[in-house]
Order: sequence, then structure tokens, then C-alpha cells
Amino acid sequence: MESLFFNTPKECYKITKKSFYEQVDISNGILFYDINTNSQKRKIEFNYIDKMLFIVLVESGEVIIRGNSFKKVVKSSSIATLINIASPFEITIKSSSKLFILFIADFFLKRYLSYKDNEPIDFVYNKLKGKEALSLINLTPLDAFSLYLANKIKLTSKCINLQSIKCMYRCLEFIVHNLDMLDIIDSSVSLDEQQIAKRAKDILLKSYTNAPTIAKLAKMCATNEFKLKRAFKNVYKITIYGYIQKLRLERANLLLKEDTLSIKEVAKSVGYNHSGYFAKLFFKTYGVYPKDII
Repeated sequence: MESLFFNTPKECYKITKKSFYEQVDISNGILFYDINTNSQKRKIEFNYIDKMLFIVLVESGEVIIRGNSFKKVVKSSSIATLINIASPFEITIKSSSKLFILFIADFFLKRYLSYKDNEPIDFVYNKLKGKEALSLINLTPLDAFSLYLANKIKLTSKCINLQSIKCMYRCLEFIVHNLDMLDIIDSSVSLDEQQIAKRAKDILLKSYTNAPTIAKLAKMCATNEFKLKRAFKNVYKITIYGYIQKLRLERANLLLKEDTLSIKEVAKSVGYNHSGYFAKLFFKTYGVYPKDII
């Protein structure tokens, strides 16, 4: 077996076109697959010696991920975050499927370790030091922010200059956003609270720009408001309102960098009708006002 990742600094941002997908090597230790099938069932086999994290964004269709005794079906509008420890695996793609897969080598992750157990990158890296060959560590509904970032990564090919570093920057944003959604839960939290919080989080990921009220969200999660708020805070260490605000401001931050919308339009697109209130929240979070970064 050989490595999926090239191990020489002489290569960067290399596009390899296949029959139904493109493999794009960004730099040593990170690459992505842009896959789009029309009418045929397809399969990609991975026989490499690498320990890796990979994030599968299924925009449409369905994929089946297999490895040894592991099997997981990931359907349309989902994101699956998996790790593989130097073991062969395969991805079977159903017809008319569109997906994006980002592969990150363990040695790439090692550069960003904080040596704190509750840090997402440390959590993933420690799992990669284990013995389980292929495992799923997170599965969430596809959120607009992840799709936006994946599209920006793919569009780097249209850049004339600094492709590798621009793509790397966008990939880091994608990794941070998706690892930040990992459920690293305190063992003292009850299973019932974990399930309530996870249901609420999945709903909010799809509707944070027009989020339901706490009362409505509680009904959707088959619980009451008190239990919902307590469970969410115990599991994710943040209030529901704080989590909604976090998702909105992350999205707004990228939209402002694109310089295509006014501050008022950005505020409205992420769920804030008053641009002044949005500006205050933005300053409190990032230390600058929206007008200072456009």
C-alpha cells in the first residue's frame, strides 16, 4: 500500500481528473474529492497506509461507506465525519449523487494540537492513535455554512495566483466549523439529556437563520422548555440562544468577506432584522465592526 497524501513540498495544488470526480491535492497532508455522478452506481476504493480524518458532505443522493466490519449509509443533505487508521475502505456512490470529501492526514492535525482533552482536534487525534480501523465520530444534517465553505474550496481552482494557500485557508475554515460541531460530551451527562440536546442541535443547524422559539423547539424535541435548556447547556456548554448566535455570526463573517452584500443585507440573511443590533453582536464576538472588514 502507498500513501494517499504526497509527502514532498515540491507539489501543491494538483488537480487529477477522473471519470466522475476530481482529486485536488492542496498541500502535504490535505486533499479533497469533488464527486458528481449522473446515472451510474460508482465505487471508490482506498487502499492506503495513512491514518486520516475525512469529512463527507453529501449534497444529494446517497453513499455507503464500508471498511472491515464497518458499514454506514449517509443520505442526502448530511455530513459524516470519520476516522480511518491505516485500513482499506471503500465508498459506494448511488446514481445521481453529488458529494465533497475532504481528507486530512494525522500528521496535518498534529500541527494544531493544544494538548487539552476537550479540544476537538486533540479528541480526533487521540482517536487516531487507537486500534479501531474505521469509525464514524459525527453525523449531522448538512448546514448552509458547511455547503458554502465546500463550494468556496472547490472554486479555488478558478484563482490565478496563490491557489494552494487560498485553498488551505478555506479548508481550515471548513475543518474548524465541522470539528466544532463534534459532540464531546461529559460522561456525567445523562443519555436522555444527550438525546434531547442532539435533536435540538440538528434542528438548529438547518434553521438557525429563522430559528424556532424555545417553546416550539421543546415540542419538536418532545420535552419541555426547562429540560431542553438544561440539557443543551449541559451537553454543549452554551445556551440555545448563544448557539444560534454563534452559527449566525460565523455565516455573516464569511458573507462580509465576500464583499457582495451590504451590512444590512448580510444581517437580514442570517436572521437579524436590525443591522445596528447585528453590528453590536459582531463587535462583541470578533472585536471589530462589520463596516471595518468590508
